[in-house]
Amino acid sequence: MTDKTMTPDEVVGRLRSGMTLGIGGWGSRRKPMALVRALLRSEITDLTVISYGGPDVGLLAAAGRIRRLVAAFTTLDSIPLEPHFRAARERGDLALTELDEAMFMWGLHAAANRLPFMPVRAGLGSDVMAVNPELRTVTSPYEDGETFVAVPALRMDAAFVHLNRADRLGNGQYLGPDPYFDDLFCEAADTAYVSCEQLVDRFDAGTAPQSLLVSRHSVTGVVETPNGAHFTSCVPDHGRDEPFQKMYATTPWPEFAERFLSGKSEDDYQQAVRTWHEEQQ
Repeated sequence: MTDKTMTPDEVVGRLRSGMTLGIGGWGSRRKPMALVRALLRSEITDLTVISYGGPDVGLLAAAGRIRRLVAAFTTLDSIPLEPHFRAARERGDLALTELDEAMFMWGLHAAANRLPFMPVRAGLGSDVMAVNPELRTVTSPYEDGETFVAVPALRMDAAFVHLNRADRLGNGQYLGPDPYFDDLFCEAADTAYVSCEQLVDRFDAGTAPQSLLVSRHSVTGVVETPNGAHFTSCVPDHGRDEPFQKMYATTPWPEFAERFLSGKSEDDYQQAVRTWHEEQQ
């Protein structure tokens, strides 16, 4: 057995510009934000990002790190459209491949199973095909002869996900209401890095097996980052920091980045957040 524990900066040290990076979570829920912030402290850029997008995409887009985004949406949940992503898109800073949510999911399945594509009905008869002219259809080889969209595999060089608990071997547990396809992100990537709210020595025999979402065989590194999903939710450990998210969404990017992202570590970010909350009292 191998101890896979790492620091956020060690994870980023294994990445390079031009990579395809998958980011788990969903909207503004259980995003691996500490790893995203570590990425912003590096010089890595020109990324293709695959994500059910939230502030992970907003931060990277505002910082000019994304060359192409592959997403089904980019939202802050309680704020429908991620404003910093929207601004970057309106400026033409990044290319966008926008897929139906089901198409996106089956693209993850295809990559996780090392298939070149998956045939799906989702997308047929919609403008998804019009805005993605590179998409192709396939015809069933059986008697039905039905036509399907051939959704290409969403293969990744690396993936980031955030879970409630993980052990040193790379097994990850979620305790909230939804897995958010984080297991597929890990299985679809050449390397996968799991951040967690709390590192445990091991999962005992009483652990509900269905909560062990991510298996060590698909994990390259594990990082303990308490409150590392901030400002997104990671229930039951913590909810979304709605006041902070609202401030983020309404603050000009240079001002936000200078105050909260100019430090040298995740600890600096967390302290800046605490100071901001104290000022609001």
